[in-house]
Amino acid sequence: MTVMNFAAYAAAATTTNLDQRDALAVRNAFLKYDLDEQAQLLAKMALPEALVMLHECPLRHVQLLLDRLDERKEDVKVRQLANGLGLICSEVEPVGHYLQNSVFSHVRERIGWIVGLALMGIISGLIISHYEDTLSQLVLLAIYMPVIAAAGGNTGSQAATLVVRALAMEEIRSRDWMAVLWKEFRVSLVIAFGLAAVIVGRVVFFSGHVVLPAGISLNMVALAIGIAISIQVVVSTSAGGLLPLIARAFNLDPAVLVSPVLASMVDITGMVIYFNTINWILGLGH
Repeated sequence: MTVMNFAAYAAAATTTNLDQRDALAVRNAFLKYDLDEQAQLLAKMALPEALVMLHECPLRHVQLLLDRLDERKEDVKVRQLANGLGLICSEVEPVGHYLQNSVFSHVRERIGWIVGLALMGIISGLIISHYEDTLSQLVLLAIYMPVIAAAGGNTGSQAATLVVRALAMEEIRSRDWMAVLWKEFRVSLVIAFGLAAVIVGRVVFFSGHVVLPAGISLNMVALAIGIAISIQVVVSTSAGGLLPLIARAFNLDPAVLVSPVLASMVDITGMVIYFNTINWILGLGH
């Protein structure tokens, strides 16, 4: 009798928009059933009313419901609910749980991005070979190439991780990209300043034995490397903040996409920024 009452209540609610009081009432009736019955009822509910009701449920319980719907092969309903709730769920995600999926399903999900982006890595090698003259004039520059790449990768990954978490917790949406970009840009400026100060100090105090080309001082080299790493940090952090939102907007899974794309982007942009900044400030490569 209670199941019929709830079904009748939910069916009647679909004819009008649920306000918060109605949503709470439906939720309270809904939560009286066990998880399997809830999943069965959720599969039959109209999407707008289901979303309003689920917004009033704890996030962990919503995730359990989506998992149970997934087990019932309600793939379309799961994607609709997840997207409507702002959770990370995309067409590229494998059906089922992480440990239950086969090795092949995980490989199929990941290998396309990895192979494609590995081929893009060739570009980094071409950029470095293009600036062989710069490296031959000042070998010290080669020592700080990994620092540039690591700084960009680390700051970009931090930003991406925080934005993915904010997406999953419904704190932001794809439409908030301008606010995210402005936030990460300001954060990156502070981080870039601190990191540049450390690197400049490292160059000045621990590279005095290096032979420099005529007309170039160690302070100039330190300044050039510091500026290059600052630009790289700002670009990488901003990109790391935006990539999850771009992936989400195109129904791609940020967990699969962001890290490899960001790594390849940092490698390529890092070398371009590094050598162009060095050549501009020190006048090398001319």
